[in-house]
Amino acid sequence: MQKQTSTQHQLVKGHLHPLGATLTARGCNFSIYCPDAAQVFICLFDPDENEIAQVALTQRIQSKWFGEITNVKEGDLYGIRVTPKPHKHNIGCSKEKLLIDPYAKQLNRPLHWEPSLYEGDSSQMVPKAIIIDPLKINAKPVTCSVPEPSSQSIYSQRVVYEAHVKGLSKLHPEVPEDLRGTYLGACHPAIIKHLQQMGVTTIQFLPIMAFMPEPFLFNKKLTNYWGYNPINFFAPEPRYAIKDAVKECYEMISSFKQAGIEVILDVVFNHTAEAGADGPVLSFKGLCCDHAYLIEHQDESDTPSFDNYSGCGNTIKVSDTYMMNLIIDAMRYWVNTMGVAGFRFDLAATLGREVFDFRNNATFFKIIQQDPLLNKVMLIAEPWDIGPGGYQLGQFPATWHEVNDKFRDTVRGFWRGDKGLKGDFATRLMGSRDIFKKTKRPMLASINNVTYHDGFTLHDLVSYEHKHNDANLENNRDGHNHNLSANYGIEGDTDDKAILDVRFQQKRNLFATLVLSQGSVHLLGGDELSKTQRGNNNAYCQDNSMNYLHWDLKPREHAFLDYCRYVIALRKQYPLLQIMHFDDDQFANNINVKFADWYRRDGSHKTDIDWVNHEHHCFALHLVGNASVDKQEWLFCFNSAVTAKEYSLPPLQESKNWSCVLDTSKEHLNEMQNQSISSSFEMPARSFKLLLKLNS
Repeated sequence: MQKQTSTQHQLVKGHLHPLGATLTARGCNFSIYCPDAAQVFICLFDPDENEIAQVALTQRIQSKWFGEITNVKEGDLYGIRVTPKPHKHNIGCSKEKLLIDPYAKQLNRPLHWEPSLYEGDSSQMVPKAIIIDPLKINAKPVTCSVPEPSSQSIYSQRVVYEAHVKGLSKLHPEVPEDLRGTYLGACHPAIIKHLQQMGVTTIQFLPIMAFMPEPFLFNKKLTNYWGYNPINFFAPEPRYAIKDAVKECYEMISSFKQAGIEVILDVVFNHTAEAGADGPVLSFKGLCCDHAYLIEHQDESDTPSFDNYSGCGNTIKVSDTYMMNLIIDAMRYWVNTMGVAGFRFDLAATLGREVFDFRNNATFFKIIQQDPLLNKVMLIAEPWDIGPGGYQLGQFPATWHEVNDKFRDTVRGFWRGDKGLKGDFATRLMGSRDIFKKTKRPMLASINNVTYHDGFTLHDLVSYEHKHNDANLENNRDGHNHNLSANYGIEGDTDDKAILDVRFQQKRNLFATLVLSQGSVHLLGGDELSKTQRGNNNAYCQDNSMNYLHWDLKPREHAFLDYCRYVIALRKQYPLLQIMHFDDDQFANNINVKFADWYRRDGSHKTDIDWVNHEHHCFALHLVGNASVDKQEWLFCFNSAVTAKEYSLPPLQESKNWSCVLDTSKEHLNEMQNQSISSSFEMPARSFKLLLKLNS
């Protein structure tokens, strides 16, 4: 590589703060954190990515190199080159490797692995950072739309809808073709209308921070569709842009906010695309490898050992001051400048590792708790990683939400007919208070879900007993084997009406249990459309119709969509279905439950022994609201057995005052209502019935 110089761009005295590229009256100030460098160079490129200047930063204070370069303007392209200090743990960094500024706010193109372009000078492979003025993105900082926890009427109605920017609109017939699969397609009025009709309050996007698909996927001619392999925490992913990723991403977020829908981001602060010792040098490895990653150096080896608590080759060292500040700065940027309302943290146990062990009072959590901006946004932890002591469900700070896999597994198993789950099912139904302790955590801390992006869709959960991941080209070895699924007669697609009847009834059971359970509701986008991935429970590398939402519904699928809308509306209509405050739980001083009784199907009260009787698959919950707050009475009736069962329930002695508002044995909404109610009735096999009594 021939060193290039330029008389147009002169280095003058600069400023230590802020990190990254900051426009000035004369040009641009650059401040780069690089503790192990002998020299740091800012490389400037023309619009065709030809390197036109290479300027060495000569000012340094401890680990930061900085300086102002004249005649640099908004829209110019840049990268970083480093001459590292010689030491035996060098992992391949050299001046040949063009590095992405960790504080870059925009990249000019997506990052694709291409080994022929990486060898030697990597500048042809690595995208360039674009110098932008963040103040022009949003002249007036966006006010965070997340309600205070005390605003229970809003807080308790939250319905989170998980979606992928591309897959959401890629096949939607009302979205113009040039917008499909983009930021602007995701916020098209047709998409927003669908979410509003569903009752969605919050859309949770799979990662939209700049990423690179793994090299092993490149070798298979596949890609990382989900995007869980980041290389920068500020820049929106260019793959979803038409022209300008920052402006279009901001417009998407703003459009959802204007429609009354929060946007939260799935963020990956546990690893990067640089992988382990054999992975590429793209950014952090060349700038601050020992500070960015958890590394155990071996005295007798030149190759550092990367701790791999993410399963992706490396683990971000969140306890390092620089990395912690970088992550916090990125979060503030996405909230204050881009307007998001919160974050879902992938493998969030990594955030609490100091240095190696998880602590629920880790510095990272304390910083967020005292931050006047971030302590008001929604924070969702995936409460585990694969490192030692990595499973931490229920251990995050009180203000956090946590993805509750115990809810998922119990609800799946119960409706599949597994024995011994009645007690656990009742616990999950009523807010998982064994995990989220009374008086210390709200019920809403539990993010309840039956499906997530990683795993079967709802339709596949009742259509496949086994995973079918052959399209991933790993001989079906990838993905979970413990799916708690069933096919009810045949594996996969079928035209058999009897099998389809059971499948759709089970979907109604699972969906209603999710939405009507105590906790925060999390939906997998596409479940309401009966989306199938053809049995693939790990479709992360499938950028095709397997992952895109299909909007051309058959009559039965339309009926299920109507059902989903109805169940969510039912929850929103009645405060007692959203959140229950009992007199023995003083987390919130707002008691709205007078009492709750549990019944056997013969009308007697359940005893402790009944909860562990494996032959019993039926029970009922009688819930009575506080007369001064919520006067409704409810009967939740469950039968997970494969045969119909007779029920006789004392609360129904005044049967004329009761009405049926939900019956999962009925496919159409008009069939569920206007049923005659008596104290004794038959509960169909595999069904959930919800009865309401309005007291004057």
